Amino acid sequence: MNNKEIREMTDAELAAQVAELRREKLNLKIQSRTGQLEKTARVREVRRDIARCLTEVTARAAKDEVK
Repeated sequence: MNNKEIREMTDAELAAQVAELRREKLNLKIQSRTGQLEKTARVREVRRDIARCLTEVTARAAKDEVK
């Protein structure tokens, strides 16, 4: 997921995306602990995607405060 895709999402879509990514992160963590994780790089990607989404949410909130 890139920043352009994230900027095009609505606030509701962003919230849903963050929730979905957090669920995926939890599942990856469980897989890692049980030795079933095949793509270890996916954990890092998911973590960064969550950060990108939350950064956009914060930027939108700051933009709304300025108006």
